[in-house]
Amino acid sequence: MKALVFEPFSGASGDMVIGSLLDLGADESKVRDAVSGLGFDLELEVKEVKRRGVVAKKVEFVSEGESSAERKRNRSERSYKEIANAIKDSGLTKEVKENSLGVFEKIATAEARVHGEPKESLTFHELGALDTLGDLVGSSTAFLDLRPETVVSTPISVGSGFVETEHGLLPVPAPAALEILKDTSLLFQGGGSAGELLTPTGAAIFAHFVQRSQPFLPRMRVERTGYGAGSKDLPRTPNVLRAIFGEIEVEEPAPPLLLRDEVAVLETNLDNVTGEVLGNLVEVLMAEGDAEAGGVKDVAVVPAQMKKGRSGQIVKVIVAPQDAPRIAHRIMQETGSLGVRVMQVKQRFVAEREQRKVKVKIGGTEKEQEKEKEQEQAKEKEQEKEVEVEVGVKIGRDARGNLLSVAAEFEDAKRVARERKVPLKEVQRLAEETARKSLV
Repeated sequence: MKALVFEPFSGASGDMVIGSLLDLGADESKVRDAVSGLGFDLELEVKEVKRRGVVAKKVEFVSEGESSAERKRNRSERSYKEIANAIKDSGLTKEVKENSLGVFEKIATAEARVHGEPKESLTFHELGALDTLGDLVGSSTAFLDLRPETVVSTPISVGSGFVETEHGLLPVPAPAALEILKDTSLLFQGGGSAGELLTPTGAAIFAHFVQRSQPFLPRMRVERTGYGAGSKDLPRTPNVLRAIFGEIEVEEPAPPLLLRDEVAVLETNLDNVTGEVLGNLVEVLMAEGDAEAGGVKDVAVVPAQMKKGRSGQIVKVIVAPQDAPRIAHRIMQETGSLGVRVMQVKQRFVAEREQRKVKVKIGGTEKEQEKEKEQEQAKEKEQEKEVEVEVGVKIGRDARGNLLSVAAEFEDAKRVARERKVPLKEVQRLAEETARKSLV
């Protein structure tokens, strides 16, 4: 298996990641074009430097004759929406946009937790400069150009002491970086050198792309190595991020039984709404998406006993993580709730889903014909004849293709049952049996 292995013995930052990947052989012109495509007159500048005798690539982003150092001195604040929209509205490929936004969402979520604010209202200081946009897009482009089959990292050295920020001195690792690490299986360790070695951007890039973290280098055949330089010289170790590209031997794991899907779960307690409002809420929320797309994936209303013995309900909504704030706002609009909880759920196991139409033959029943009035007998005789109708079915499979379930689409089955005046369960049974036969 072709593997990319990082050795972050001197930490990691966005520019160090890009430098190491360019030194490995990532196409510099692709990275340069992607960064330029952001539309800020932002250009990639790559040069060779030495860090404690090790030659490495140093990456900087320049704009209108301004160096990275000058821009850091004059950096302006940027909001969450400004950074996200800059990526979304760029001319970048869909893959680069998705990965860049994926990294940025990790940074924004961590900052929101640290500062106790919704990420949509955050203003970024250290992370607000154009350098961060360059780091997100440049690293994503380089990873996609190399396309390793797996990405591995040894433990990340985070440094020690304190780091100077817009909010004053903060402990190392910086709170945002630690929040990002908390949600991953990445191994990290203090020390290596005084000061901050792992930036929030570096932590987010590793959290997004690294698939496995282990104490030591894996057994591998090395094809090439690359070094990305940090901004300053460290007193004892070379301030570089080493990346190794080669082949590792792995045992073929059994394919997973089920797929994984990233979700968030929203909850709110209600004790002052009517059944009609709850019924409308379920309809409104389910119209916001489906299981295969973003938005709402499922809604449940659970009876509960509230404070002072009052009867109430707990509304649970499974949503795509990126849509959680919007859906929470909609819940509050519809119900008058003053708060919606976000449950700490990372993933759910899901079946692979397929929808298809099946043709079934449906006729009338003798009991119904006896009850019909004489003036409707002619019409009923026509309905008595078997007719072929289409009914939708949902098919669930595990990741190996094994059949898990077949279920008739309720609305389709209900419509046919009403039109043909036959029991709903009979339509569902016929549709599901027909579908199962076609799948054998």
